[in-house]
Amino acid sequence: MSAANLIDCEHALRRIGPRALTWLLVLLLGACASAPQRASTPQTNSGRYQMAQDSGALEYLDLSRVNDVVPRPELRTAAGNKSPYSVNGRTYHVLRDESGYSETGLASWYGRKFHGHLTSNGEVYDMFQVSAAHTSLPIPSYVRVTNLDNGKSILARVNDRGPFHQGRVIDMSYAGAVLLGYADRGTARVRVEAVLPGRDALPAPIPTPAPAVAVAPVIADNTVEALANERARIEQGEGQEYLQVGAFANLDSAQGLVARMQGMTPLEVFIHTDTASNGTVLHKVRVGPLLDEAQANQLVDNVKSARLGTPFRVRI
Repeated sequence: MSAANLIDCEHALRRIGPRALTWLLVLLLGACASAPQRASTPQTNSGRYQMAQDSGALEYLDLSRVNDVVPRPELRTAAGNKSPYSVNGRTYHVLRDESGYSETGLASWYGRKFHGHLTSNGEVYDMFQVSAAHTSLPIPSYVRVTNLDNGKSILARVNDRGPFHQGRVIDMSYAGAVLLGYADRGTARVRVEAVLPGRDALPAPIPTPAPAVAVAPVIADNTVEALANERARIEQGEGQEYLQVGAFANLDSAQGLVARMQGMTPLEVFIHTDTASNGTVLHKVRVGPLLDEAQANQLVDNVKSARLGTPFRVRI
């Protein structure tokens, strides 16, 4: 800056005066304080397995692919219907008949933390379809859930136990919460009413293809308490997750599956042996721990493509 310019600046400051100069400095400091600051370290997403809170879809949910729930007569088994049962020190009783059931209260939802895990009746939870968890309705059963805040109403099939939180009456799948319009808020005031399908005829059993392994795997005897307590552990972020590919009464069959799985993944493949409540010894083939969602999903797809069954996640 030239000498002439310096003199001009000095004359300008004298004309402004000390009071105006003070205000000018205050404005400059305020502008600096409000300017966006660059983070000193990049923010990273630790992933679904380290989530403290449950979350919904990480991708767009195409509602056109969400199937309508159509109530139909279904055979009920002991799976998921043990009564009474206890979770977190509290005892619950399953209704013998849902006729006339109606209740108003809070609905919550569960999503990615539980996606791919077993529900209380041994099905695999799919957050992208409509289902529900209830502490006392028989499994399976059907309900109409109405959001009292916006009037939206859907049918849902109950196939899981929960929610195990005081004051909540039902836990909807993520897709169900989206359709009811409260997935972005976590909870909503709802009315839950039992829907009774016609029971004059039971559906014929659906044939299942024979497994590719030499000896058919045995489905583990998962009690209501075991599955419900696993769900509670997932909510609390305890343990690590593994993929259970099969459970066998025959050790040779389990070892054969281990050999096949070792050629499909760099993750550890091992056998966990325990005894079911009916006294049957089961050799469970597990893979993990799972650390990456994309890797886990790819492994599930590979197992299905190899016709080795439908694996599910377990928490150890």
